[in-house]
Amino acid sequence: MTEHLLQLEELSAGYVQRGKAARPVVQPFSTNINPGTVTCLIGPNGAGKSTLLRTIAGMQKPLSGRVLIGGSDVQRLSAAERARRLSVVLTQKMEVGLFTGYALVALGRTPYTGWLGQLSEHDHQVVRRAIELVGAESLAERPVQHMSDGERQRIMIARALAQEPDLLILDEPTAFLDLPRRVECMLLLRDLARRTGCGVVLSTHDLDLALRCADQIWLLPYTGRIQVGLPEDLVLNGAFEAAFRSTTAGFDLLTGTFQPIARSSAQVVLAGAGAPYVWTKRALEREGYDVVDQPAPHLPTIHVESTGTPGWQVKQSNRCIDCDSLRAVLEALRQNQ
Repeated sequence: MTEHLLQLEELSAGYVQRGKAARPVVQPFSTNINPGTVTCLIGPNGAGKSTLLRTIAGMQKPLSGRVLIGGSDVQRLSAAERARRLSVVLTQKMEVGLFTGYALVALGRTPYTGWLGQLSEHDHQVVRRAIELVGAESLAERPVQHMSDGERQRIMIARALAQEPDLLILDEPTAFLDLPRRVECMLLLRDLARRTGCGVVLSTHDLDLALRCADQIWLLPYTGRIQVGLPEDLVLNGAFEAAFRSTTAGFDLLTGTFQPIARSSAQVVLAGAGAPYVWTKRALEREGYDVVDQPAPHLPTIHVESTGTPGWQVKQSNRCIDCDSLRAVLEALRQNQ
């Protein structure tokens, strides 16, 4: 028995059109996924993330190589056996009619009940457990069509869990969610991996959340040559910055975020500490200022008071102006330009 939950052996993914040569979007690569871990697939739009996930799920054939789950080739499994080994949550919203949350989650038992869909007491126990795992007990009797996007996503994840899979695959599970719900969703998936022992593979554009929550990253640039590693390793070796290189945004190695590249040569000295300093720096950079921390007599200087209520003191052209908001700070700078 293999120790790895999922093994990819020189796997390449892409498309085959009749009468034309195969068009690969993911170059051959090999890697493994262990039980209880979260893997985030990250890359620019159009790089081939969804194509790779469909290939891993057995929804399309690989151009080369193999996908092994529990040591078995996904392409050789029957549809029912594949559905018992892995489950998929896609980006597209499903039309579910008048289904309640419980009824939708119960559909996850189809690989075990067959076409008749008759649920045994064990099946009901599995459905209830899946709902509890995602914290959706209050949604069980509510019509899915009356749920918010975040609530619907919890029910869809519960449906996937009801299949009792070894591997859970999600294509952009946070796509329709607001920021707090995105955080909740990623933390939920990480918790589910730890509690159930299943492997979780998901694609996402939430780079910050992926860096914070993933056990490993699959970084897929336009070249199709995927890089696999710990989030921190891929940041430190420059892979992140190279994959998303842009003329208008740069990767900040210290914060792990992409920020607009300043176009202005106007400089300002900023002194202070704590959260007020950080947000002042962001406001200045958004306005096009090049923020420096070394005092210079010819440059405007802003001192940030970080204890108690935030306050600012703007010194320039032999003038000193006290400000009680960042709006006032920016106005003071503009007056002397």
